[in-house]
Amino acid sequence: MMNLILKTSTDKSIVIIRWMVGFVFLSEGIQKFLYPTTRGAGRFLKIGLPNPEFLGDFVGTVEILAGVLLILGIVSRIAALNTFIIMCVAIITTKIPQVSENGIWSALHASRTDWAMWCGSLFILIKGSGIFSFDYYFMKKK
Repeated sequence: MMNLILKTSTDKSIVIIRWMVGFVFLSEGIQKFLYPTTRGAGRFLKIGLPNPEFLGDFVGTVEILAGVLLILGIVSRIAALNTFIIMCVAIITTKIPQVSENGIWSALHASRTDWAMWCGSLFILIKGSGIFSFDYYFMKKK
């Protein structure tokens, strides 16, 4: 099972996508703690999610951990699965309702980062973390 998780492409350019996704999630996770009323619990309360105080801290923690793991290339597929799920929930709860409120073009504009993070997470899930990663190093040692 661990071989499937750590197995990765030897493509050197994967690091660019991994760092993009990792740094965005690290930053967003930190902001959930720095600005809880606008980025964390307050935002979750506004969109109607249950137990927003818990979810704000939980999602912030997951984003920070996943971001660091992606930046370093450690169990990147597991980290990317978490970020992929976070983006699915974000798109469903915040962007799809915008279509009926503001129209498709406004919703697409507002969701451009969401789609980029969704696609980047999916890419890492499929390709792995690439040659410049701890995953590659550990697989090579085996």
